[in-house]
Amino acid sequence: MAFLSYLFSGLSLGSVYAIIALGYSMVYGIAKMLNFAHGDVIMIGAYISYFVMASFGLPVYVAVIAAIAVCVILGVTIERFAYKPLRQAPSLAVLITAIGVSYFLQNGAQLLWSSSAKMYPSVFGNGQLHLFDGQLSISYLTIITILVCIFVMVCLSLFINRTKTGSAMRACSEDKGAATLMGINVNRIISITFAIGSGLAAIAAVLFCAQYPAVSPTLGSMPGIKAFTAAVFGGIGSIPGAFLGGLALGIIETLTKAYISTQLSDAIVFAVLIVVLLIKPTGLLGKKIREKV
Repeated sequence: MAFLSYLFSGLSLGSVYAIIALGYSMVYGIAKMLNFAHGDVIMIGAYISYFVMASFGLPVYVAVIAAIAVCVILGVTIERFAYKPLRQAPSLAVLITAIGVSYFLQNGAQLLWSSSAKMYPSVFGNGQLHLFDGQLSISYLTIITILVCIFVMVCLSLFINRTKTGSAMRACSEDKGAATLMGINVNRIISITFAIGSGLAAIAAVLFCAQYPAVSPTLGSMPGIKAFTAAVFGGIGSIPGAFLGGLALGIIETLTKAYISTQLSDAIVFAVLIVVLLIKPTGLLGKKIREKV
């Protein structure tokens, strides 16, 4: 039963990684850029939700809505003023800009809220579901996190595959030039992509802080890096790949901590990533794109 307990914990952690990885994959799939400031948007979402609950005493769903609203505005603003002027710039310039935006958000948060960590309120309590005559205990937080991840994945898949905007997003992902000729406003689609990714970052922030209740300006660094790893693991640009990669990464990390070593868990996670990329360079569900010259 201990293995099942660790497995559910890994799925819970992997669900958070998957939600964050969806933002990375969507932006890369459409804008063909790596938004390394995505992790810091998570940090902003954590601070917003923290203050809504701790300072105003409002319930968690209000905190989630407020965090989503602020993160969506922040994501669209970053895209408009930092990335849009660099549409035709070399990828290195965009990468350096993304790192600069990341440092700007971290230092801005430090000036606004100080560098000391703040304890996140208990969101879902400490209740547990007991199975097999009490031999297996699963926290409600774990169940809620997994269900939220599945709900997000289903809604996002339906949006992309069943809506006109989703069709436009898929068209831009395939060929932005051809999409423009067909009358699609590519800039608007990229802004919508950033808005969705940033909204997902806010949801992930609440779920992550519910598991690791310490909010600081560097909060987004570790889950951001892990989620980016998950996106690459599953196939950067692939939404199902981000989902699968996030869950796999969470399970590998949790089982490694439980059965091997907590100090070596990160090293083993990245070693598995290297092995996967050596065998399948595009990731688990990534597609190899052939270009005609």
